Amino acid sequence: MTHDHDDYGDAGPMAKLPVPDDVQEAIRTLIRWSGDDPSREGLLDTPARVARAWKEYCLGYQEEPAYHLSRTFEEVGGYNELVLLKDIPFQSHCEHHMAPITGKAAIAYMPNERVVGISKLARVLHGFAQRLQIQERLTAEVAQCIWDNLQPQGVAVVIEAQHGCMTGRGVKTPGVGMVTSRLIGCFLDDSRSRKEVLSLMGY
Repeated sequence: MTHDHDDYGDAGPMAKLPVPDDVQEAIRTLIRWSGDDPSREGLLDTPARVARAWKEYCLGYQEEPAYHLSRTFEEVGGYNELVLLKDIPFQSHCEHHMAPITGKAAIAYMPNERVVGISKLARVLHGFAQRLQIQERLTAEVAQCIWDNLQPQGVAVVIEAQHGCMTGRGVKTPGVGMVTSRLIGCFLDDSRSRKEVLSLMGY
């Protein structure tokens, strides 16, 4: 059975990105180190594909996530209650093993005077997630970015994820999820607000 190369998903925005020889050679070295032969037919194009894939995985280095919060709205009809976006899927890679981190996030803020388009919260998450990460820092970065740029009364971010460095290697414990949270402002200082937001997030 033969396959067209596009069957393997290399037709995205990075498909024609030139890959320097030294980058491809580094991936060939890793293939040899893993025990395979980078010169065999099935692996000939792999170094360039892997390099382009990593450029795409790490697009977050090419953007400033705070940019997504630069356009805000003040005409909200007097609304000053909780804004919550939950079950936002994301994928990142851990900086220790470069293994996948796959999970979901809940992001909430209590507006002061300004609100932002709801999709922008997800864009901030993805901007930070598309970098080499640890989950704790990712959680803190998303919360701090929203706090600094929207200047709300409070911010709450909860992330639940599975880590490939645990599910695919080492202790090999699939199905185990890690939960991290960061609360700022009223969600940290006021126990009632904290309980409300965590309950609405499902925690």
